[in-house]
Amino acid sequence: MAPPGREGGHQTTEQLRERFAHDGHRSLRERVAETRWRRRLGARRTLDSTYRLCVGIVGGLIVALGLATIPLPGPGWLTVIAGLFVLATEFFWAERLLEFTKKHVKAWTDWLGRQALWVRMAVALATAAFVYGVLVVTLHMTGVPDWVPGWVPLWR
Repeated sequence: MAPPGREGGHQTTEQLRERFAHDGHRSLRERVAETRWRRRLGARRTLDSTYRLCVGIVGGLIVALGLATIPLPGPGWLTVIAGLFVLATEFFWAERLLEFTKKHVKAWTDWLGRQALWVRMAVALATAAFVYGVLVVTLHMTGVPDWVPGWVPLWR
């Protein structure tokens, strides 16, 4: 069964506020907005706009860095989620996207946890093969440095 106000698809801001009020949870943006320092910034329009612009730029840069590093070994998705978290402190759309992402990541990990060991191993092997492939292609495009051992002899 869908949450209240969810039957038609997208929830409006008012529907989300009602849902947060109903279940006792407040949005991240509302919690940040209620802090003393944020209320003082919000009282002056130019400071408020400048602050929101800076949060948008910093959060957007973190998301862009995360998106660029997703195919590379490292915390690409974690960086994207961190950028969404920064954006969600000021922008409601980012908070909705962060909730969507958390819901789907949890669904994926729950599904994977219910699978047989061979399925989990196959996913791990496919992930490792993908990361290795991206690493080899990256080394090919940027040039194989001298410190790379002989296991990448294709493009030396």
